[in-house]
Amino acid sequence: MNTTGRHVLAEFHGCDAALLNDKDHIEALMKRAAEAAGATLVGTLFHRFTPQGVSGVVVVEESHLSIHTWPENGYAAADFYTCGECNPELACEVLGEGLKMHEAEIMVLDRGQGPAPTGIIFGRHETLRPRAKNVLRLPRKRAMGARP
Repeated sequence: MNTTGRHVLAEFHGCDAALLNDKDHIEALMKRAAEAAGATLVGTLFHRFTPQGVSGVVVVEESHLSIHTWPENGYAAADFYTCGECNPELACEVLGEGLKMHEAEIMVLDRGQGPAPTGIIFGRHETLRPRAKNVLRLPRKRAMGARP
């Protein structure tokens, strides 16, 4: 069985506070992000906190996508763990655009590479800013196990 996967950790800063507090918007956006990554949706669970904030998870056949928002700080933390032919960087693009973020910090881990010390390979760490019209452009997926 192939256990390799890509785990993208994303920090979105300068996001629209109203969008970060809108549970229905966040859920729809996360579903679109999963679809953009090429994942197969299994189910979702989202919760809006009082007085503010949303947390949720999208379970996909290839693993999961999750998000936690802090509208009062214009901040969202998300992770996209996928295996197979999915491209979690595309999910980050959709999410960044949909949150109207100002800046994103993206960390990519290659997982399931075998026992330590190579079990988790820190792929790359980037700070990204949107180009025209709040569009985030991430580097495209590289081959599993390839060094940056």
